[in-house]
Amino acid sequence: MYVYHNTENDSILNIKHIYAREQLIQKLKHRFSTYGYREISTSVFEKYKLYATMNGTVNQQEMIKTIDNTGEVLVLRPDVTIPLTKQLAQKQPKLHKDLRYFYILDVYRQKNSTKDYEQFMQAGVEYFGNGSYEADGEIIALAAHVLKELNVGNFTIELGHAGFFKQLISEIRIRKEDFAELRRFIQGKNIPELERLLERLALPEQTKKIINNLPLLYGKLDDVIAKTKELPLSEALHDKLDDISAIYDVLKSYDVAEHIVIDLSLINHMDYYSDIIFQGFIERIGKTVLMGGRYDTLSHHFGAEFPAIGFAFDMDLLLAGCSLQKDFVIPPIDIVIFYDKKEEKRAISLAQQLRERAYHVLTYVKTDETGHIPDATAVVTVSDGSLSYRDSTREATVQTEDELIQRIENIWEEA
Repeated sequence: MYVYHNTENDSILNIKHIYAREQLIQKLKHRFSTYGYREISTSVFEKYKLYATMNGTVNQQEMIKTIDNTGEVLVLRPDVTIPLTKQLAQKQPKLHKDLRYFYILDVYRQKNSTKDYEQFMQAGVEYFGNGSYEADGEIIALAAHVLKELNVGNFTIELGHAGFFKQLISEIRIRKEDFAELRRFIQGKNIPELERLLERLALPEQTKKIINNLPLLYGKLDDVIAKTKELPLSEALHDKLDDISAIYDVLKSYDVAEHIVIDLSLINHMDYYSDIIFQGFIERIGKTVLMGGRYDTLSHHFGAEFPAIGFAFDMDLLLAGCSLQKDFVIPPIDIVIFYDKKEEKRAISLAQQLRERAYHVLTYVKTDETGHIPDATAVVTVSDGSLSYRDSTREATVQTEDELIQRIENIWEEA
């Protein structure tokens, strides 16, 4: 599969990249399946009003819009979690069993600064119906399991709580514009600008102290808890810390706690996250390769009520961060068959039999020009009523197709 882009700056993906990405996809499908997740898909086109009525999700300016023949505005899939939750809520408003799904799908976004669009692949899991700490731990451990398995080197999963910031803001009165600035400065850990903003806001001094220290509440769990003891946290905020501690205990059982860092200033741009949130980084990649969290209240938008948690990998960043593409060598074609024109029917019949056995086979009429022919592991020649086989270590001539196929199968088994 080739992927073409409509922007001048993007190049056609090369074959090596595509083969490596396919290998990555298969690895992810296998690992997700071993945790009991089943593959699903959502429509490429979604109704625009699905997102227009939900604040704090996908930026509407980033959606790629089109109009169907009835005049309804549609968008190319900008997200997977929202339409999946909607579909499930409509079919099963009250879940009676846990449901685990995974997807590997393209999502589409419009770049704000240009007319170009982005098409990128996400690989994610969604776990519906279980609101326990154990479910949270399983999801995060699965993400860590994938990163370990891909040999990405050093990686970190930052663990926060969407409810921490929301609870803190609910305890104060603040203008919408000031809230946007406050959120941006905390997200960017921009302490100087945060301090200047707090100086002009009419907030209780205790609240200012907590907010000013949010970017510093980062590190190992024990260190973060020690820092919070010096702050005047409400009981509700302490409850959020207790949630993180309980999940961290589960992660210790999965032997992945060494990769976990607590970040109480972690704020996701998707407002549907209600509780635990997390994001993952690979040392050699400067961007977030993984984002996820719990979104227990999202189903409420669609008249249902069930807990849910999930995450998604950015496939391009994940591929760049693992060794698959760097180490991947495109394998040669298994077999090239050369034949005299008068032996064409026999040669093509042989090729079809080999293809039915899953060998990759090319066929060519014998000529003096062979420079254009791809490399192959083995060469078969059909000429003058006989069949000859040749690879890097052996040669043989046989009379029948069955003999040749048996010989090839024996050689491949040995290899």
